Amino acid sequence: MSNDYSFGIEEEFFVVDAHTKAVQRRMPAGFFDELKDRLGESVSVEMLQSQLEIATRPTTGIGSAQDEIRGLRHAVSQVAGEHGLAVIAAGTHPTATWDGVRATRANRYDGVMNDLKMLGERNMVCGLHVHVELPDPDQRVNVMRRMVPYIPHFIALSTSSPFWGAKQTGLMGYRLAAYDELPRTGLPEMFENSGDYERYVEAMVAARAITDSSYVWWAIRPSRQLPTLELRAPDSCTRSGDTVAIAALYRALVRFLVRNPHHNRDVGPVDRAIADENKWRAQRYGVHGSFVDLAQRRAVAVRDAVDGLVNLVASDAEALGCLDALLRVRTIAEEGTSADVQLAVFQEAQHRTGNRTEALGAVKSWLATTTVQ
Repeated sequence: MSNDYSFGIEEEFFVVDAHTKAVQRRMPAGFFDELKDRLGESVSVEMLQSQLEIATRPTTGIGSAQDEIRGLRHAVSQVAGEHGLAVIAAGTHPTATWDGVRATRANRYDGVMNDLKMLGERNMVCGLHVHVELPDPDQRVNVMRRMVPYIPHFIALSTSSPFWGAKQTGLMGYRLAAYDELPRTGLPEMFENSGDYERYVEAMVAARAITDSSYVWWAIRPSRQLPTLELRAPDSCTRSGDTVAIAALYRALVRFLVRNPHHNRDVGPVDRAIADENKWRAQRYGVHGSFVDLAQRRAVAVRDAVDGLVNLVASDAEALGCLDALLRVRTIAEEGTSADVQLAVFQEAQHRTGNRTEALGAVKSWLATTTVQ
């Protein structure tokens, strides 16, 4: 591994019935075995049987990542279709309820479910994770701390979870509201260096609160197995182009922060508190709201904040060969996220049919179709 900012993308999906688009509670015999035969380590199970994850290989090419994401989505969809199933990329499933869910049988998941109890059963959410290579552990913790004020930007750009349990939540991104019920979630602690972070992990492991650092589920964290800094805040993006755009933005921002060590050098508790408020505002309003700007002491429209961030890292994106993908985030900010389309589809179908159930069905159909486009 070298300092070329190689990156990888992990996407979580809901597995649904191909006809009804209802969440599949129990997987058909042989489904995951066939997926593994076809896709190998690129596909894995999740804590709940109704979910799965795909992962790209490490790469430095944004085009190859885009092609691999589309290829993996199509391959998973094809195998799913052979078993009467389909997949949906969204932070929450529009109509799924958590009661009656089945956990995946594995030592790790058995332990997590025993620890979390009902909270584990309620974890019916899917996210997008982006890894960017940073070989130096001190650098990973330093960049994580200085990244905190920008976490809300990624949340706003990825919102795809406006429904929960067949109800319109009023939030553009409800997923984190549910996910943050779990311990060790939300924004990371403001560690000054890797020594502080390691002391935290060592104390937690020694007290048997966690098995290892992979049980720390912050919105951004140093990876335990890889020399990367992992972004975990975004919802699973329905449109593959949105996934790649967010990955390009994150990768360029990591490079910018490494090249500019004084940027956000003095970030501290006040900055984290403001970022936490902006995290909520991103969940509630998506790209249509505003952020609290600490430096200017005023509200800044999310679209303007995104535009400013794009300008900040554009030269880094150009150096990394991902400028075109980065610029797509401006389109997302202007035209809306998956959550915006879901709500528009729902409202149009409800107006046309007068039937709320049919309107939710239209949303699920749009999600399933768009996931594999």
